[in-house]
Amino acid sequence: MESEDVRLELRAGFDLAADLYDRTRPVCPAALFDDLIRLTELRPGDPVLEIGCGTGQATLPLAKRGLRVTAVELGAELAELARKKLAGFPTVTVATSSFEAWTPDASPYSAVVAVNSLHWVDPELRYAKPAQVLKPGGYLAVGSCLWATPVDADPFFDQVQEDYRAVGLPGTLPPMPEMIGPSHLPADAQVYFEEVAARRYPFEVSFSAQDYVDNLATQSGIRQLGEEMARDFLERVSRRLAARGRSDIVTSLVAVLTIGRAR
Repeated sequence: MESEDVRLELRAGFDLAADLYDRTRPVCPAALFDDLIRLTELRPGDPVLEIGCGTGQATLPLAKRGLRVTAVELGAELAELARKKLAGFPTVTVATSSFEAWTPDASPYSAVVAVNSLHWVDPELRYAKPAQVLKPGGYLAVGSCLWATPVDADPFFDQVQEDYRAVGLPGTLPPMPEMIGPSHLPADAQVYFEEVAARRYPFEVSFSAQDYVDNLATQSGIRQLGEEMARDFLERVSRRLAARGRSDIVTSLVAVLTIGRAR
């Protein structure tokens, strides 16, 4: 398939495992959201647009900080779970739509937030449309969670690379946390936004063995293998985890936050 077709197919696939996504997707550390509020100068009640909210992993922290959030989510199942999670926050609205097709209301937003989602947006609109819906001097906040491998990582992470290679995936360990630096706005974003901050936040997440495998099942790279090969891969990982004789696995991640101000 053409790369555009792959992007469209993969971004829609998260909805096929909405429950697993909701249960196992890591949430960025609280410090990231605290910095997001501080660096964008947001105040309780300010209108914020969130791109690709999933089941509300970033929406909930934003809502708890008093923001008025309009969240846009392509997947109907993901969006419904987000609505249930955020039912106690009347200032949050979840729209089921692609960001490209979504029509903003008349009021400009103080900030646009995208966590683990902006790379799925059409490159032609990825930065142009956020700039269009922001008030003058408004902010774009882009976050991601990146997997890492510390020096003292569980030997499982090195051993499991054999299972990746068995199904044709690279089988390369993620970098050490200290090798993952802040992420900066690319050149196509700088036409619309001036970067004002780039931060990084190392953190850990402890998964049960089943939750770890279920998280893998939601990842686009695994889904791209196809149903039969993905099932084979997940069974391999499950057997390897069972052989460890432990019920949990601690993973290392680095969250990154990049903020730009509309030009």
